[in-house]
Amino acid sequence: MNDAELQAWVESVSREAFGLPFKHKATFNGRLRTTGGRYFLKSHNIEISPHQLAVYGREETERIIKHELCHYHLHLAGLGYRHRDPEFKALLKKVGATLYCKTLPGARRSLPVKYWLVCRSCGMSYPRKRKVDPRKYACGRCRGGLKLVDAEPAQG
Repeated sequence: MNDAELQAWVESVSREAFGLPFKHKATFNGRLRTTGGRYFLKSHNIEISPHQLAVYGREETERIIKHELCHYHLHLAGLGYRHRDPEFKALLKKVGATLYCKTLPGARRSLPVKYWLVCRSCGMSYPRKRKVDPRKYACGRCRGGLKLVDAEPAQG
């Protein structure tokens, strides 16, 4: 499927599911791996991951398109278009869209733990994915000072 076919598909889903036209641009973006699609607030364009279509098929991709169209139509109507907004959640349910896309095989969603913050008083440890300044934090258990420790490399 190419971008022109995707554009026609998004326009038809918009008319059928929402009863409103989609007047902007829909394209595939091969760099999207941990998300199924994106809606751009300024341009009102939509990008869809071609990997979701290849792995999970048209039915799951249509749910992703409906999700992005929920953002699109609510934003243009001046209503709550964010994931946490009740209008967004209600519209998702009404049109049968998915809140989150399925994870692609081999796609990593999170970074590994690289650092630990360790309490100097009680020894409580907190895993961190990014390096932080331990002087800005205190232990949640005893309010003691923290020190930053590099994580052990994975054995294997």
